Amino acid sequence: MAPLSTAQAEHISFWDNKLYSDEFKNSQAGACIVRPDVVAPSDKMALLRMADPYAGYAKIAYAFYPTITPVGAVSDSALIDGTVKMGLACHVAAGVVIGANVIIGDRTKIGANSVVGDGVELGEDCLVGPNVTLQTCLIGSRTVIHAGVRIGEDGFGFSLGKNGHLKIPQLGRVIIEDDVEIGANTTIDRGAGPDTVIGSGTKIDNLVQIAHNVKIGRNCIIASQVGISGSTEIGDFVMFGGQAGLIGHLKIGDGAQIAAQSGVLRNIKSGEKVGGTPAVPMRHWLKGAVLMEKIIKKNNERS
Repeated sequence: MAPLSTAQAEHISFWDNKLYSDEFKNSQAGACIVRPDVVAPSDKMALLRMADPYAGYAKIAYAFYPTITPVGAVSDSALIDGTVKMGLACHVAAGVVIGANVIIGDRTKIGANSVVGDGVELGEDCLVGPNVTLQTCLIGSRTVIHAGVRIGEDGFGFSLGKNGHLKIPQLGRVIIEDDVEIGANTTIDRGAGPDTVIGSGTKIDNLVQIAHNVKIGRNCIIASQVGISGSTEIGDFVMFGGQAGLIGHLKIGDGAQIAAQSGVLRNIKSGEKVGGTPAVPMRHWLKGAVLMEKIIKKNNERS
């Protein structure tokens, strides 16, 4: 596999974005994954036509570069409580600490120097990266947790007062369903009383903050540096652009789309697309941007 710009006759590439039309026309790739209506730029390039070239690229890339599965072994330097129930063929790397009454499913892998707190449950075929901490959480099967993730730390809750701020005890858990992926250095806080919940199939990028009591539905996409404040409820198949921020106690409907750097201060209906700060319907935001450009242009012409 290789990018269009560097691929040679022995490589497979893919093209699914018109921004890279020139790279496709000039590519030396021996084969390229494209949409059904695409014509080859030369007789030296074989086309692999698919309805979704990006998905095709992923499947072919997995064939060339299969995931390397560590041998099921437990490092001598791992500290594991005697009450831990560990499944078959698990891999525990050096420096891992696993507390009391932890349950780990078959074939789960835990990276170096990670800490699994008391009572945590991990399903089958999970992959936990290095330097991860897991506290007060239940994690489903086939979940991928990248390096530096913090799950189950206290949420940010205080009773404010003139003489100081009283910390509210955080008593809930984090429940993560099956097939979730969590990017590096993301934090997911435990609930204050109700649990924080991440639905099955949801994919979370690096450096995301999810506060206490948040409930996220199935198959959501959350890009880097998104911040979701406490007790917000998010439906299924919701998409967040990078650096979007949500205040607390909102309800975001199924299939909603929130543009990058949006500031969401109100509930969002199912299927609604919003952008800007404060977030407004996407068409209003785009019209406002065009209008602002026209105003600036007129002012420049006058001056």
